Amino acid sequence: MSKSFWTILFLLFSFKIFASAILIPMDADSQKNHLKAYGITYWVLTKQQKVQWLLNYRGGSFLLPDGDNIRKECQIRGVSFEIISDAQAEAILSEISSPSKNQEAVILEKAPKIAVYSPKENLPWDDAVTMVLTYAEIPYETIYDEEVLNNKLLLFDWLHLHHEDFTGQYGKFYGAYRAAPWYLEGKAQAESLAAKLGYSKVSEEKGAVANAIRNYVIGGGFMFAMCSATDSFDIALAADGVDICEPMFDGDPSEANYQNKLDYSRTFAFTNFTLERSPLQYEFSSIDMTTKRGMVPKESDYFSLMDFSAKWDPVPTMLCQNHTSLVKGFMGQTTAFARNEIKPTVMVLGENKINGEARYIHGIKGKGFFTFYGGHDPEDYQHRVGDPKTELELHPTSPGYRLILNNVLFPAAQKKKQKT
Repeated sequence: MSKSFWTILFLLFSFKIFASAILIPMDADSQKNHLKAYGITYWVLTKQQKVQWLLNYRGGSFLLPDGDNIRKECQIRGVSFEIISDAQAEAILSEISSPSKNQEAVILEKAPKIAVYSPKENLPWDDAVTMVLTYAEIPYETIYDEEVLNNKLLLFDWLHLHHEDFTGQYGKFYGAYRAAPWYLEGKAQAESLAAKLGYSKVSEEKGAVANAIRNYVIGGGFMFAMCSATDSFDIALAADGVDICEPMFDGDPSEANYQNKLDYSRTFAFTNFTLERSPLQYEFSSIDMTTKRGMVPKESDYFSLMDFSAKWDPVPTMLCQNHTSLVKGFMGQTTAFARNEIKPTVMVLGENKINGEARYIHGIKGKGFFTFYGGHDPEDYQHRVGDPKTELELHPTSPGYRLILNNVLFPAAQKKKQKT
Protein backbone atom coordinates (compact mmCIF):
# COMPACT_ATOMS: atom_id res chain seq x y z
CA MET A 1 0.00 0.00 0.00
CA SER A 2 1.32 3.43 -0.89
CA LYS A 3 2.77 5.89 1.60
CA SER A 4 0.08 8.48 0.67
CA PHE A 5 -2.68 6.03 1.69
CA TRP A 6 -1.21 5.64 5.15
CA THR A 7 -0.77 9.39 5.44
CA ILE A 8 -4.44 9.99 4.62
CA LEU A 9 -5.51 7.24 7.01
CA PHE A 10 -3.38 8.77 9.78
CA LEU A 11 -4.84 12.22 9.16
CA LEU A 12 -8.40 10.88 9.24
CA PHE A 13 -7.69 9.00 12.45
CA SER A 14 -6.08 12.08 13.98
CA PHE A 15 -9.06 14.25 12.98
CA LYS A 16 -11.40 11.74 14.65
CA ILE A 17 -9.37 11.95 17.85
CA PHE A 18 -9.00 15.74 17.92
CA ALA A 19 -12.31 16.85 16.36
CA SER A 20 -14.19 18.96 18.87
CA ALA A 21 -17.45 20.61 19.83
CA ILE A 22 -18.40 23.64 21.92
CA LEU A 23 -20.34 23.15 25.13
CA ILE A 24 -22.07 26.23 26.52
CA PRO A 25 -22.76 25.33 30.16
CA MET A 26 -25.88 26.86 31.70
CA ASP A 27 -25.48 25.90 35.35
CA ALA A 28 -25.07 28.52 38.08
CA ASP A 29 -21.34 27.98 38.66
CA SER A 30 -19.98 27.76 35.11
CA GLN A 31 -21.88 30.38 33.08
CA LYS A 32 -21.20 34.08 33.60
CA ASN A 33 -23.80 35.34 31.13
CA HIS A 34 -26.80 33.05 30.74
CA LEU A 35 -28.82 35.58 28.75
CA LYS A 36 -26.24 36.19 26.05
CA ALA A 37 -25.73 32.41 25.77
CA TYR A 38 -29.18 32.23 24.18
CA GLY A 39 -28.10 34.91 21.73
CA ILE A 40 -25.06 32.86 20.73
CA THR A 41 -27.28 29.81 20.20
CA TYR A 42 -29.69 31.84 18.06
CA TRP A 43 -26.76 33.29 16.08
CA VAL A 44 -25.42 29.79 15.31
CA LEU A 45 -28.90 28.77 14.08
CA THR A 46 -28.89 31.75 11.68
CA LYS A 47 -25.75 30.24 10.12
CA GLN A 48 -27.78 27.15 9.12
CA GLN A 49 -26.02 25.06 11.75
CA LYS A 50 -27.85 22.79 14.15
CA VAL A 51 -27.57 23.01 17.92
CA GLN A 52 -28.39 20.43 20.59
CA TRP A 53 -30.22 21.67 23.69
CA LEU A 54 -29.25 19.38 26.56
CA LEU A 55 -32.33 19.46 28.75
CA ASN A 56 -31.63 19.16 32.49
CA TYR A 57 -27.92 18.75 31.81
CA ARG A 58 -25.95 21.43 33.70
CA GLY A 59 -28.85 23.87 33.73
CA GLY A 60 -29.96 23.24 30.15
CA SER A 61 -26.64 23.55 28.32
CA PHE A 62 -26.14 23.95 24.57
CA LEU A 63 -23.91 21.76 22.40
CA LEU A 64 -22.65 23.64 19.34
CA PRO A 65 -20.45 22.69 16.40
CA ASP A 66 -16.89 23.91 16.90
CA GLY A 67 -15.44 26.74 14.84
CA ASP A 68 -13.11 29.68 15.29
CA ASN A 69 -15.92 32.11 14.46
CA ILE A 70 -18.17 30.64 17.20
CA ARG A 71 -15.37 30.66 19.77
CA LYS A 72 -14.60 34.27 18.90
CA GLU A 73 -18.27 35.27 19.11
CA CYS A 74 -18.55 33.71 22.57
CA GLN A 75 -15.49 35.65 23.70
CA ILE A 76 -16.80 38.93 22.27
CA ARG A 77 -20.19 38.51 23.96
CA GLY A 78 -18.75 37.34 27.26
CA VAL A 79 -20.33 33.88 27.16
CA SER A 80 -18.59 31.05 29.03
CA PHE A 81 -17.84 28.00 26.88
CA GLU A 82 -15.86 24.76 26.96
CA ILE A 83 -14.08 23.03 24.10
CA ILE A 84 -14.70 19.29 24.29
CA SER A 85 -13.64 16.45 22.01
CA ASP A 86 -16.10 14.56 19.87
CA ALA A 87 -15.56 11.59 22.13
CA GLN A 88 -16.50 13.71 25.17
CA ALA A 89 -19.58 15.02 23.37
CA GLU A 90 -20.65 11.49 22.48
CA ALA A 91 -20.14 10.42 26.09
CA ILE A 92 -22.37 13.28 27.30
CA LEU A 93 -25.08 12.37 24.79
CA SER A 94 -24.82 8.71 25.77
CA GLU A 95 -25.20 9.65 29.44
CA ILE A 96 -28.22 11.84 28.66
CA SER A 97 -29.89 9.04 26.67
CA SER A 98 -29.82 6.68 29.64
CA PRO A 99 -33.35 5.79 30.82
CA SER A 100 -32.23 6.45 34.38
CA LYS A 101 -31.48 10.11 33.61
CA ASN A 102 -34.22 12.76 33.49
CA GLN A 103 -32.44 14.42 30.59
CA GLU A 104 -32.86 14.72 26.84
CA ALA A 105 -31.02 16.17 23.85
CA VAL A 106 -33.30 18.22 21.61
CA ILE A 107 -32.13 19.35 18.19
CA LEU A 108 -32.62 23.03 17.34
CA GLU A 109 -32.76 23.47 13.58
CA LYS A 110 -33.81 26.94 12.48
CA ALA A 111 -33.73 30.43 13.98
CA PRO A 112 -37.38 31.48 14.44
CA LYS A 113 -38.47 34.81 13.00
CA ILE A 114 -39.67 36.95 15.89
CA ALA A 115 -42.36 39.62 16.05
CA VAL A 116 -43.10 41.88 19.02
CA TYR A 117 -46.60 43.36 19.15
CA SER A 118 -46.11 46.91 20.36
CA PRO A 119 -47.05 50.49 19.41
CA LYS A 120 -44.28 51.96 17.27
CA GLU A 121 -43.74 54.84 19.73
CA ASN A 122 -42.98 52.48 22.65
CA LEU A 123 -39.36 52.43 23.74
CA PRO A 124 -37.59 49.03 23.98
CA TRP A 125 -37.42 49.22 27.79
CA ASP A 126 -41.21 49.44 28.01
CA ASP A 127 -41.17 45.67 27.57
CA ALA A 128 -39.11 42.97 29.29
CA VAL A 129 -38.99 40.86 26.12
CA THR A 130 -37.66 43.61 23.86
CA MET A 131 -35.09 44.42 26.55
CA VAL A 132 -33.81 40.87 26.78
CA LEU A 133 -33.90 40.30 23.02
CA THR A 134 -31.82 43.45 22.55
CA TYR A 135 -29.41 42.47 25.33
CA ALA A 136 -29.04 38.90 24.01
CA GLU A 137 -28.59 40.30 20.47
CA ILE A 138 -31.53 38.38 19.04
CA PRO A 139 -33.21 40.28 16.16
CA TYR A 140 -36.92 41.00 16.12
CA GLU A 141 -39.46 43.12 14.25
CA THR A 142 -42.09 45.35 15.82
CA ILE A 143 -45.63 45.02 14.49
CA TYR A 144 -48.96 46.43 15.58
CA ASP A 145 -52.66 46.36 14.72
CA GLU A 146 -52.34 47.32 11.06
CA GLU A 147 -49.88 44.52 10.33
CA VAL A 148 -51.88 41.98 12.34
CA LEU A 149 -55.14 42.79 10.56
CA ASN A 150 -53.35 42.64 7.20
CA ASN A 151 -52.21 39.05 7.86
CA LYS A 152 -48.55 39.95 8.34
CA LEU A 153 -48.35 37.52 11.27
CA LEU A 154 -47.92 34.73 8.73
CA LEU A 155 -44.37 36.01 8.15
CA PHE A 156 -43.33 35.16 11.71
CA ASP A 157 -42.76 32.01 13.76
CA TRP A 158 -43.04 33.62 17.21
CA LEU A 159 -45.15 36.48 18.52
CA HIS A 160 -44.83 38.37 21.78
CA LEU A 161 -47.54 40.41 23.53
CA HIS A 162 -46.83 42.45 26.65
CA HIS A 163 -48.69 45.13 28.67
CA GLU A 164 -51.42 45.52 26.07
CA ASP A 165 -55.16 45.84 26.68
CA PHE A 166 -57.24 43.92 24.16
CA THR A 167 -60.53 44.89 25.83
CA GLY A 168 -60.52 48.53 24.69
CA GLN A 169 -60.40 49.93 28.24
CA TYR A 170 -57.01 51.64 27.81
CA GLY A 171 -55.27 49.50 30.38
CA LYS A 172 -57.80 50.36 33.11
CA PHE A 173 -55.67 53.43 33.90
CA TYR A 174 -58.74 55.67 33.98
CA GLY A 175 -59.08 55.80 37.77
CA ALA A 176 -55.60 57.16 38.48
CA TYR A 177 -54.41 58.70 35.21
CA ARG A 178 -57.45 59.93 33.24
CA ALA A 179 -56.13 63.51 33.24
CA ALA A 180 -52.50 62.59 32.52
CA PRO A 181 -51.23 63.85 29.13
CA TRP A 182 -49.80 60.43 28.22
CA TYR A 183 -53.16 58.75 28.90
CA LEU A 184 -55.11 61.27 26.82
CA GLU A 185 -52.57 61.08 24.00
CA GLY A 186 -52.64 57.27 23.98
CA LYS A 187 -56.44 57.22 23.94
CA ALA A 188 -56.53 59.66 21.02
CA GLN A 189 -53.97 57.63 19.09
CA ALA A 190 -55.92 54.40 19.67
CA GLU A 191 -59.17 56.00 18.49
CA SER A 192 -57.46 57.41 15.41
CA LEU A 193 -55.96 54.04 14.50
CA ALA A 194 -59.30 52.25 14.99
CA ALA A 195 -61.02 54.76 12.70
CA LYS A 196 -58.25 54.39 10.11
CA LEU A 197 -58.77 50.63 10.14
CA GLY A 198 -62.53 50.99 9.70
CA TYR A 199 -63.81 50.49 13.26
CA SER A 200 -66.10 52.82 15.18
CA LYS A 201 -64.74 51.70 18.58
CA VAL A 202 -61.31 50.82 19.90
CA SER A 203 -62.82 47.82 21.70
CA GLU A 204 -64.10 46.43 18.40
CA GLU A 205 -60.77 46.98 16.69
CA LYS A 206 -58.81 45.37 19.53
CA GLY A 207 -61.25 42.46 19.53
CA ALA A 208 -60.55 41.93 15.83
CA VAL A 209 -56.81 41.97 16.54
CA ALA A 210 -57.24 39.40 19.33
CA ASN A 211 -59.19 37.15 16.95
CA ALA A 212 -56.51 37.47 14.27
CA ILE A 213 -53.86 36.47 16.81
CA ARG A 214 -56.05 33.57 17.92
CA ASN A 215 -56.23 32.36 14.31
CA TYR A 216 -52.45 32.73 13.97
CA VAL A 217 -51.88 30.41 16.92
CA ILE A 218 -54.52 27.91 15.82
CA GLY A 219 -52.79 27.81 12.44
CA GLY A 220 -49.46 26.83 14.01
CA GLY A 221 -47.95 30.00 15.48
CA PHE A 222 -46.15 30.37 18.81
CA MET A 223 -47.43 33.13 21.12
CA PHE A 224 -45.76 34.36 24.30
CA ALA A 225 -47.61 36.90 26.46
CA MET A 226 -46.74 38.73 29.67
CA CYS A 227 -48.45 41.01 32.16
CA SER A 228 -51.86 42.42 31.11
CA ALA A 229 -51.66 40.95 27.60
CA THR A 230 -52.41 37.54 29.14
CA ASP A 231 -55.78 38.06 30.79
CA SER A 232 -56.98 40.95 28.62
CA PHE A 233 -56.41 38.76 25.54
CA ASP A 234 -58.58 35.95 26.87
CA ILE A 235 -61.22 38.42 28.10
CA ALA A 236 -61.42 39.95 24.62
CA LEU A 237 -61.93 36.49 23.10
CA ALA A 238 -64.62 35.54 25.62
CA ALA A 239 -66.39 38.89 25.11
CA ASP A 240 -66.36 38.72 21.31
CA GLY A 241 -69.45 40.63 20.13
CA VAL A 242 -70.34 41.70 23.70
CA ASP A 243 -69.96 45.34 24.84
CA ILE A 244 -68.20 45.27 28.23
CA CYS A 245 -66.90 48.87 28.07
CA GLU A 246 -68.33 51.82 30.00
CA PRO A 247 -69.00 55.25 28.39
CA MET A 248 -65.63 56.80 29.28
CA PHE A 249 -63.98 54.13 27.14
CA ASP A 250 -66.23 53.82 24.09
CA GLY A 251 -68.92 56.52 24.35
CA ASP A 252 -71.89 54.33 25.28
CA PRO A 253 -72.93 52.11 28.23
CA SER A 254 -71.87 48.51 28.57
CA GLU A 255 -74.27 45.76 27.58
CA ALA A 256 -76.76 44.61 30.21
CA ASN A 257 -75.85 41.35 31.94
CA TYR A 258 -72.60 41.09 29.98
CA GLN A 259 -70.97 38.78 32.52
CA ASN A 260 -73.38 35.97 31.65
CA LYS A 261 -72.74 36.43 27.92
CA LEU A 262 -69.04 35.55 28.05
CA ASP A 263 -68.05 32.54 25.97
CA TYR A 264 -65.21 30.76 27.79
CA SER A 265 -64.90 28.16 25.03
CA ARG A 266 -63.11 30.77 22.91
CA THR A 267 -60.34 31.52 25.41
CA PHE A 268 -56.84 30.03 25.50
CA ALA A 269 -56.11 29.61 29.19
CA PHE A 270 -58.81 30.92 31.51
CA THR A 271 -62.40 30.02 32.35
CA ASN A 272 -65.24 30.99 34.70
CA PHE A 273 -63.65 34.34 35.56
CA THR A 274 -65.59 37.40 36.72
CA LEU A 275 -64.96 40.76 35.09
CA GLU A 276 -64.18 43.86 37.16
CA ARG A 277 -67.10 46.18 36.40
CA SER A 278 -65.76 49.40 37.93
CA PRO A 279 -63.82 51.64 35.50
CA LEU A 280 -62.05 53.13 38.53
CA GLN A 281 -60.42 49.82 39.49
CA TYR A 282 -57.00 49.05 38.03
CA GLU A 283 -57.98 45.45 37.34
CA PHE A 284 -59.60 43.49 34.53
CA SER A 285 -61.00 40.43 36.25
CA SER A 286 -60.74 37.79 38.96
CA ILE A 287 -58.00 36.03 36.94
CA ASP A 288 -55.26 38.27 38.32
CA MET A 289 -53.87 37.72 41.83
CA THR A 290 -52.23 41.14 42.33
CA THR A 291 -54.71 42.39 44.95
CA LYS A 292 -54.89 38.96 46.61
CA ARG A 293 -51.24 38.76 47.60
CA GLY A 294 -51.39 40.08 51.18
CA MET A 295 -49.68 36.92 52.41
CA VAL A 296 -46.73 37.26 49.99
CA PRO A 297 -44.15 39.79 51.27
CA LYS A 298 -41.47 40.92 48.83
CA GLU A 299 -38.66 39.22 50.75
CA SER A 300 -40.24 35.79 50.36
CA ASP A 301 -41.91 36.27 46.97
CA TYR A 302 -40.63 33.35 44.90
CA PHE A 303 -42.25 30.82 42.60
CA SER A 304 -41.11 27.29 41.92
CA LEU A 305 -40.65 25.71 38.50
CA MET A 306 -42.35 22.38 37.94
CA ASP A 307 -40.31 19.25 37.28
CA PHE A 308 -41.24 17.39 34.10
CA SER A 309 -39.94 14.24 32.43
CA ALA A 310 -37.46 15.41 29.80
CA LYS A 311 -37.87 12.27 27.68
CA TRP A 312 -41.66 12.08 27.87
CA ASP A 313 -42.56 15.78 28.10
CA PRO A 314 -39.76 17.69 26.34
CA VAL A 315 -41.90 20.77 25.64
CA PRO A 316 -42.61 21.86 29.24
CA THR A 317 -39.11 20.71 30.20
CA MET A 318 -37.64 23.04 27.57
CA LEU A 319 -39.70 25.96 28.81
CA CYS A 320 -38.56 25.39 32.41
CA GLN A 321 -34.79 25.13 31.77
CA ASN A 322 -32.91 27.12 34.40
CA HIS A 323 -30.01 27.08 36.81
CA THR A 324 -32.42 27.22 39.76
CA SER A 325 -35.85 25.78 40.44
CA LEU A 326 -36.85 28.79 42.55
CA VAL A 327 -37.39 32.09 40.72
CA LYS A 328 -37.74 35.50 42.32
CA GLY A 329 -41.27 36.88 41.96
CA PHE A 330 -42.15 40.24 40.42
CA MET A 331 -45.31 42.32 40.08
CA GLY A 332 -47.25 43.67 37.13
CA GLN A 333 -50.74 44.84 36.25
CA THR A 334 -51.34 41.12 35.92
CA THR A 335 -48.97 39.47 38.40
CA ALA A 336 -50.20 35.88 38.61
CA PHE A 337 -53.18 33.74 37.73
CA ALA A 338 -55.84 32.21 39.99
CA ARG A 339 -55.32 28.43 39.82
CA ASN A 340 -59.05 27.68 39.94
CA GLU A 341 -59.67 29.77 36.80
CA ILE A 342 -57.11 28.01 34.60
CA LYS A 343 -58.47 25.42 32.16
CA PRO A 344 -57.55 21.82 33.00
CA THR A 345 -55.91 21.41 29.59
CA VAL A 346 -53.35 24.12 30.40
CA MET A 347 -50.04 23.15 32.06
CA VAL A 348 -48.79 25.11 35.04
CA LEU A 349 -45.02 25.54 34.65
CA GLY A 350 -44.38 27.79 37.65
CA GLU A 351 -46.41 28.38 40.80
CA ASN A 352 -46.55 30.00 44.20
CA LYS A 353 -48.31 27.17 45.97
CA ILE A 354 -48.68 29.03 49.29
CA ASN A 355 -50.83 31.72 47.64
CA GLY A 356 -52.63 29.35 45.25
CA GLU A 357 -51.36 31.16 42.17
CA ALA A 358 -49.78 30.17 38.87
CA ARG A 359 -47.05 32.44 37.50
CA TYR A 360 -46.10 30.67 34.29
CA ILE A 361 -48.44 28.53 32.17
CA HIS A 362 -48.43 26.85 28.75
CA GLY A 363 -50.91 25.26 26.41
CA ILE A 364 -51.77 24.09 22.93
CA LYS A 365 -54.36 25.77 20.70
CA GLY A 366 -55.03 24.11 17.38
CA LYS A 367 -51.66 23.51 15.73
CA GLY A 368 -49.93 26.20 17.77
CA PHE A 369 -48.70 26.92 21.27
CA PHE A 370 -49.03 29.71 23.81
CA THR A 371 -47.24 30.62 27.03
CA PHE A 372 -48.50 33.16 29.58
CA TYR A 373 -46.05 34.66 32.09
CA GLY A 374 -47.36 36.88 34.90
CA GLY A 375 -45.64 40.13 35.89
CA HIS A 376 -43.96 43.00 34.05
CA ASP A 377 -40.19 42.81 34.55
CA PRO A 378 -38.35 39.89 36.22
CA GLU A 379 -35.69 42.20 37.68
CA ASP A 380 -37.92 45.13 38.71
CA TYR A 381 -40.15 43.95 41.55
CA GLN A 382 -42.87 46.58 41.29
CA HIS A 383 -42.39 48.62 38.12
CA ARG A 384 -44.40 51.85 38.15
CA VAL A 385 -45.22 54.40 35.46
CA GLY A 386 -42.14 56.57 34.91
CA ASP A 387 -39.66 54.24 36.65
CA PRO A 388 -36.19 53.98 35.06
CA LYS A 389 -35.45 51.03 32.80
CA THR A 390 -33.79 47.85 33.99
CA GLU A 391 -30.10 47.54 33.08
CA LEU A 392 -29.65 43.91 32.09
CA GLU A 393 -25.88 44.31 32.26
CA LEU A 394 -26.47 44.10 36.01
CA HIS A 395 -28.52 40.89 35.71
CA PRO A 396 -26.77 38.66 33.10
CA THR A 397 -27.72 35.46 34.94
CA SER A 398 -31.38 36.35 35.68
CA PRO A 399 -33.49 33.16 36.10
CA GLY A 400 -36.70 35.14 35.45
CA TYR A 401 -35.41 36.42 32.12
CA ARG A 402 -34.16 32.94 31.18
CA LEU A 403 -37.76 31.74 31.08
CA ILE A 404 -38.50 34.32 28.38
CA LEU A 405 -35.55 33.17 26.28
CA ASN A 406 -36.55 29.51 26.64
CA ASN A 407 -39.72 30.47 24.80
CA VAL A 408 -37.77 32.31 22.09
CA LEU A 409 -35.80 29.15 21.22
CA PHE A 410 -38.76 26.79 21.61
CA PRO A 411 -39.98 27.09 17.96
CA ALA A 412 -36.51 26.08 16.73
CA ALA A 413 -36.84 22.59 18.23
CA GLN A 414 -37.52 19.47 16.21
CA LYS A 415 -41.15 18.66 16.87
CA LYS A 416 -41.85 15.48 18.82
CA LYS A 417 -45.31 14.36 19.77
CA GLN A 418 -45.93 14.92 23.47
CA LYS A 419 -46.58 11.62 25.23
CA THR A 420 -48.67 12.82 28.18
